[in-house]
Amino acid sequence: MIPGVSVTADNEAVLVVAPSELQVVSSATVGGGFAAARSIINLHVATDFAHDTLPGRLASLAHRRGLPTPWVGLATAAWTAKARIASEGTRGITAVAVVTVGLTNPVAAGITGLAVAVPASTINTIVVVDAAVDTSAFVNTVITVTEVKTSVLAAAGLRCAGGEVATGTSTDAVVVAATGRGPVCRFGGPISDLGWVVARAVRAAMEDGVCLWLAENR
Repeated sequence: MIPGVSVTADNEAVLVVAPSELQVVSSATVGGGFAAARSIINLHVATDFAHDTLPGRLASLAHRRGLPTPWVGLATAAWTAKARIASEGTRGITAVAVVTVGLTNPVAAGITGLAVAVPASTINTIVVVDAAVDTSAFVNTVITVTEVKTSVLAAAGLRCAGGEVATGTSTDAVVVAATGRGPVCRFGGPISDLGWVVARAVRAAMEDGVCLWLAENR
């Protein structure tokens, strides 16, 4: 794990809290894009929850739990208490991955049609790295995380309703955060120092989460 960074998961949410601001790039619904955050919230919601209520629900949880600001937040219908956590380290860089897995809405990017409604069963991936990460490396790391997810789903044999190999689910999200200390990382591809530790941690957590979901739902 990363000194000072806490990761907890219960029935209400996955919470990542840092002692100082993390540099973050994410597709989070609230606070997404490039941002700074002390807290990252992955909130459990019902599959039919009202999306416009999410900012208020996240703010309420943050206040009730005393989470430090600023924060970014996302939502999932997957059971947050079943989040899988894994870490990896090499050459002075440590990565921690926290993954929630819901597979009821598999899609194949570029094949699956437009959504009529956007359900909330989701694969949400949060990664924290103890390193200083260049902007381009952040983007590269998001690509690496997505490659791992698609690889794991293909190996698990997950398919869409039409039989296509699933590349993800309909509303997946990714958060990559960095402490800003330690080695400076200019690259985030799968065999760079940064990308390697991230890919290893994400794969371990993702494989565990996918296997658990399939065992409980098939």
